[in-house]
Amino acid sequence: MTSASTRATPKTAPHQLAASLCATGKYAEAMALLQPVLEAPESVAEDLLVPTLNVAAVVALGLNQLADAEKYWRQSIAVKPDFADAYNNLGILLKGLNRLAEAEAMFRRVAAIRPEQAQAYNNLGAVLYSLNRPDDAEAAYRQAIGVRFDYAEAHYNLGIVLYDRRRLPEAEAAYRQSLAVRPDCAEAHNNLGNVLRELGRLPEAEQAYRQALTVRPQYAEALNNLGSILKIFKRLPEAELACRLAVTLRPNYTEAHNNLGIVLADLQRFSEAEACYRQAMAMRPDYAEAYYNLGIALDKLERVPEAEAAYREALRINPEGVEAHNNLGGVLQAQERWLEAAAAYRQALALRPELVESLYNLGTVLAQLHRLPEAEAAYRRAVAIREDYAEAQFALATLLISNGEFEEGWQRYEFRYRKDEVIYHRTPTLLPCPQWQGDSLEGKSLLVWQEDGLGDMLHFARYLPLLKAQGAAHITVACLAPLHRLMAAIEGVDAVMDHHGAAPRAAGFDYWTSLLSAPLHLNTTLDTIPPVDPVRPAESIVEQWRSRLATLPAGRKIGLVWKGNPKHHNDANRSLPSFATLAPLWSVPDLQFVSLQKGAGEDEVQSPPAGQPVLHLGSQTADMVDTAAIIAQLDLVICVDTSVAHLAATVGKPCWVMLPNQGLDWRWMHTRTDSPWYPQTMRLFRRAPDESWASVVERVRAACVAEFAQPLALASEA
Repeated sequence: MTSASTRATPKTAPHQLAASLCATGKYAEAMALLQPVLEAPESVAEDLLVPTLNVAAVVALGLNQLADAEKYWRQSIAVKPDFADAYNNLGILLKGLNRLAEAEAMFRRVAAIRPEQAQAYNNLGAVLYSLNRPDDAEAAYRQAIGVRFDYAEAHYNLGIVLYDRRRLPEAEAAYRQSLAVRPDCAEAHNNLGNVLRELGRLPEAEQAYRQALTVRPQYAEALNNLGSILKIFKRLPEAELACRLAVTLRPNYTEAHNNLGIVLADLQRFSEAEACYRQAMAMRPDYAEAYYNLGIALDKLERVPEAEAAYREALRINPEGVEAHNNLGGVLQAQERWLEAAAAYRQALALRPELVESLYNLGTVLAQLHRLPEAEAAYRRAVAIREDYAEAQFALATLLISNGEFEEGWQRYEFRYRKDEVIYHRTPTLLPCPQWQGDSLEGKSLLVWQEDGLGDMLHFARYLPLLKAQGAAHITVACLAPLHRLMAAIEGVDAVMDHHGAAPRAAGFDYWTSLLSAPLHLNTTLDTIPPVDPVRPAESIVEQWRSRLATLPAGRKIGLVWKGNPKHHNDANRSLPSFATLAPLWSVPDLQFVSLQKGAGEDEVQSPPAGQPVLHLGSQTADMVDTAAIIAQLDLVICVDTSVAHLAATVGKPCWVMLPNQGLDWRWMHTRTDSPWYPQTMRLFRRAPDESWASVVERVRAACVAEFAQPLALASEA
């Protein structure tokens, strides 16, 4: 009888010894122990060969011999087709090698062999997620949870899938379930914070990030995210600290460098913000967001060409960066490259047609290009999308008023009170009495509050007698000191105060109003503009200036103002470059010039040009009444768009106003050479789009020649 052959198994098999060596990192010694079996696998029993191949694969992995590891696991599977551990380990290896389809097959085999093993479904879900198959990944994670509900990792991974799919409440539930099982998982707290942030529950998001940091204090991602939340809360010093800690812990953390820059920019520390953005870009040259933010910082630093270059680089990397297109339009607009700016805004709108900021900006550029119907259409689209968009409503208002469409224009003009960071926005909160909305003023007290410039007050002072005629028992005007004496002399005004004196007494008034709201509430149209009630300075004040004017040689006396308030938003366009720009006027015979310039530019006439005596009185005037007394004795005032223009017309003297070609104020309307607000006294000289100020002054000179061609003596005899 022939006996069956048998193979002897030692008490301590080589694979067991190898596993012990592997556990201590002695991979080469472990492999040497396994080598005899690996070289003659046919001589080894299956129950020894399979674990030997499995350990050999682990050792090969430790030696970074990935191909051998794969080979040994595949050999073990060939020997034992239901060896679930080999399928699982091979799946992990293949996933690490990004051979995802093969990894999926491995994990599916594990799940088929061990359907009760939750880890198999979790691993399968991870592969399916990497394959961008979120539906299948979600199903796999839910299978894992179905097998083992307390499987924290599967809940966590499910949260990731649900967050990516913007199913935020479900993602929140998944992360919370994961944390219920494993409360010390810093990543789950951090990811929960991200979900809560997008849900708009910012205090809870902050708490989640802080909890992540309690678990792991040196968690750079949570610090960066906490910094972002603190920035939203305007707790900027805390936000700065969080972001700085993040980049200290991880110096190559590009997002944290970028976020630190954003916080520093909010702190108005733009040079430091620039350095942060450049650090992020150095680490990631294709970081479009950092280039975009750099553009913002450079724009704030008034390095406009560099800002343009930064926005263009952001768009080269990400051509669909809507905000970058919009901001590129802004810097092109600042450089007065109107057509290019319009193209940039249109590109932003092509990507996002509902972007109201780009619609508003496009409307502004089109208005500068004098394409008014298109500008109006852009503004109307913006307010149709977002009715409370105050900037677009106000821009539409001024466009309509400039077109003579007063009824709608004045209504929309009230949106100025909803514009953030402007003086109008603060007035209703400063004054405790109700704002007048056109209610009956019979027997009421009214506080008229100056919000706008001196010129605006002079322009709309014509409404003060009309307000009194509405039955107001008492009208107090709160205004700047240069207007006090003049306002006090206007019919209907009972008292004049400065703002500091009036504000504490505002609660005692029935209403407050701005004069610029009067046209709305008194139903002013282009045909019903109230006439000016001429200002007549007291003879005693006129006499004070008569002797000064008498020092001029014989001739017609012309008042001059060539600069406005340098703080005005459009002063760079409306003011002349210098007093010397007016030099062509000196050639007109029999004209004597009086400088009414006060403040900016007045130093230019301390030493008049050779051959042209100029009597400079502007510096010596105390207020608008003094200036009015001088103007009352002149023949003409020639000026730029500033308060003296309104004062001259209010005094009843001819006034020629040189208007800019950009940023033109709505009150001057379009194309007209006269003003319906001052029909008898004002003449407008508009600077054309491609015209220099020198050309405008030359037209004024020619008008002077035509106006004053008749010799003074003959004119006097006539």
